[in-house]
Amino acid sequence: MKKKLVSVLLTGMMVFSLTACAGGGNEETSEETTQEETSEDTGETDELGETEIQVFIAASLNTVMEELAEKYNETQPNVTITFNADSSGTLLTQIQEGYECDIFFSAAQKQMDDLEADGLVKEGTRANVVNNQVVVVSLKDSGTKVTGLENLNEAESIALAGGSVPVGRYTREALISLGTLDGSKAAEEYTTEEVSEALGGVEISEQDNVSKVLMAVAEGSCEVGTTYYSDTYGYEDDLEVLETVSYDLTGDVIYPICQVVNEEADELQAEAAADFYEFILSDEAKEVFDSYYFDTDVEW
Repeated sequence: MKKKLVSVLLTGMMVFSLTACAGGGNEETSEETTQEETSEDTGETDELGETEIQVFIAASLNTVMEELAEKYNETQPNVTITFNADSSGTLLTQIQEGYECDIFFSAAQKQMDDLEADGLVKEGTRANVVNNQVVVVSLKDSGTKVTGLENLNEAESIALAGGSVPVGRYTREALISLGTLDGSKAAEEYTTEEVSEALGGVEISEQDNVSKVLMAVAEGSCEVGTTYYSDTYGYEDDLEVLETVSYDLTGDVIYPICQVVNEEADELQAEAAADFYEFILSDEAKEVFDSYYFDTDVEW
């Protein structure tokens, strides 16, 4: 009888023990599930490991991209973003020559078209990000007679980007639309000397990129110049926008972006490049672009 009683008691204890263990396991699983759901609900992203990505950007994007990189690093502090800022044509040539690049952000479609034709655009990553607008600028209180492109010939000196530079090509497009240039060839094929001749021999200082055009005017080296509206950000007290050139004259000034085929990149670098690329296309980035005078009302 005593043996029977002990057996029953032992069996009961085992059942209780197993039930308790099972209950504890369910509770732990429940906690893990809750944590996962909470992480998903808050939109938190996994922190990437230490790596560096190479981002080639049109010179007119330099300031806004520096701010965007800072914002990105608030959530991804281990990703070092190294910018190479220059004219889109120069950047294209560098990529074609084998410079390591993870992301290309151009100021015009032509350079992106050429990169895609070379098979260097990672499939499915080409996207239009912002629109910009060409402006004619001068120092405030300069006393210039120039009011815009139509009387550009009245300037004593002009800062103008070369035809291979997007802002230089867009300026030439506008001059063709106005009849100043005869339109007998593609806009980028007009040399600085030919533009000067069409404007009656006015002195033109050719610049390598849009930032150098801006500085030539801001420092007083040239009376007027053509740059982008976004480049006047931070120079509101120094520069006067004489004309905001209509899209009817230049066409849209769309800036496309893509991930570049980079065979040198390891898995972590490629992941970081894809993550930063997605950030540039985010609503958060869109607000920053808007604040720097870019037009984000484009099809992304």
